[in-house]
Amino acid sequence: MYVDTSHITRGGKTYTRHLLRASYRVHGRVLHRTIANVSQCSAAEIEALRLALRHKESLEHLGTIQDAITLKQGLSFGAVWTVYHVARRLGIEQALGTTRDGKLALWQVIARVLDQGSRLSAVRLAMSHAACDVLGLGPFDEDALYENLDWLAGAQASVEDKLFVPRTKNKPVSLFLYDVTRSYLEGTHNALAAFGYNRDGKKGKMQIVIGLLCDEDGHPVSIEVFPGHTPDPHTLAAQVAKLKARFGVHAITFVGDRGMIKSQQIEDLTKQGCHYITAITKPQIAQLLRTGTFQLDLFEQELAEVLADEGVRYVLRRNPVRAQEVREARHAKLATLQALVAKHNHSLTEHPRADAQGALQKLVARATTLRLSDWVELTLVERTLTLTINEDAQTEAAKLDGCYVLKTDLTPAQAPKELVHDRYKDLASVEQAFRACKTVHLEVRPIFLRLEARTRAPAFVVMLAYQIIRYLASCWNAFDVTVEEGLHALTTLCLVEVSPHNAPSYHCIPTPRDAIARLLHSADIKLPKAFSLSGVRVSTKKKLQSERLH
Repeated sequence: MYVDTSHITRGGKTYTRHLLRASYRVHGRVLHRTIANVSQCSAAEIEALRLALRHKESLEHLGTIQDAITLKQGLSFGAVWTVYHVARRLGIEQALGTTRDGKLALWQVIARVLDQGSRLSAVRLAMSHAACDVLGLGPFDEDALYENLDWLAGAQASVEDKLFVPRTKNKPVSLFLYDVTRSYLEGTHNALAAFGYNRDGKKGKMQIVIGLLCDEDGHPVSIEVFPGHTPDPHTLAAQVAKLKARFGVHAITFVGDRGMIKSQQIEDLTKQGCHYITAITKPQIAQLLRTGTFQLDLFEQELAEVLADEGVRYVLRRNPVRAQEVREARHAKLATLQALVAKHNHSLTEHPRADAQGALQKLVARATTLRLSDWVELTLVERTLTLTINEDAQTEAAKLDGCYVLKTDLTPAQAPKELVHDRYKDLASVEQAFRACKTVHLEVRPIFLRLEARTRAPAFVVMLAYQIIRYLASCWNAFDVTVEEGLHALTTLCLVEVSPHNAPSYHCIPTPRDAIARLLHSADIKLPKAFSLSGVRVSTKKKLQSERLH
């Protein structure tokens, strides 16, 4: 007799049923008979049934089992075991190698997935997780991890190559998505730090430029760090050279936004035999409308395409949802400006000595900021401010609401207009990767490092960690849980140290609760029945208590 447990997932919900069953033989075949459905029993009652059935020959001794052993919570195991096996599945462990440096680099990647922090925090994380035992690592401290950054920077090209080759065995990769971002730094002595256009909104902070190259599926292929004053388009040539020299790809199509692939980059890509997919700006659209290259009535919800001179194709569309958003935003801005005009008029009436000309200048500046100055006129007559709307100019400003144009040199045979449109939309996966790497989960910023190699290596660590995050997200997308929440739940699965009286102690892995079991099952992670600890422990050189005393 035994308790048979099974899990069934329907409609995104998982149901568990428990049956009390017995096995018997008929003509040499093993058959099963259900005695009772005990699904309504609590987890504790189910475990009690199992315990009683296991010890059915000696039930009188069950009351003394707890007195004969001591149970003690051990190191966290579930999260590091899961992330480690995902890294193995993705080939990251093999690419990094089994040397001590490779294992230290793998721990830096796993630590970045589990908890975003410095090398010191990665050491402290290893103190509470079974990291050394799962990875087969010896003792280390924060200095070893900083030195490992130097090794990782030197090994980056080789690791990226090893990860890229398996993805091209079944299907050659020729289309690549590319975008850049910026990350600010603390301090002024970083080798790559420079002042430039700061998208993080951190005034007075030096920065670095990070370029991320992905394949057409949005899977990261390579990451590169540039000095902080490097313009976005100037980073593209390095990616072309990398793909041809290192990855051996020659039929290349780059997908980049309008700020990345400009006329000079298009010329350079064409000279090197590469293709491109990009977008053009609103002024460029207006210019092509004036020259008659395409007409305004082509902008509909359905895609349209125009073949221009020199083999250039334009793919046109008007997004009705975006058009409505732009109209609503324009009306909201106009309402804001009208309210300001009424407020200033009231103030000028109530205060005869108020500066009317100054109020006019403030409103003109505000209209410019709100981008209404092309079709709104502000005048001052006898201390009364008047807002006048130029209807024709307003109509002209609204004619391209929701309109966008993609530009490519691929022929219709190479890529139909639908494929061009879909591939440009795939750039959103690179933007999503940057959001995860900068602000959501992996948090690459701010950077406190100084040396060039040690600045490049953390960006590479983040790229490898993002591959793991991306994989886990695909495994857990059916659950109402983020990757961060799922990993936090897994950290609660700890080893249990069992210390029998008059016998050596050992470690066992408890049966995970249902929520954790579902996460493990969805990621196809199997826990070992037993796990032995080597006794290796890590420690930091920096003690927080000694700092507090000062």
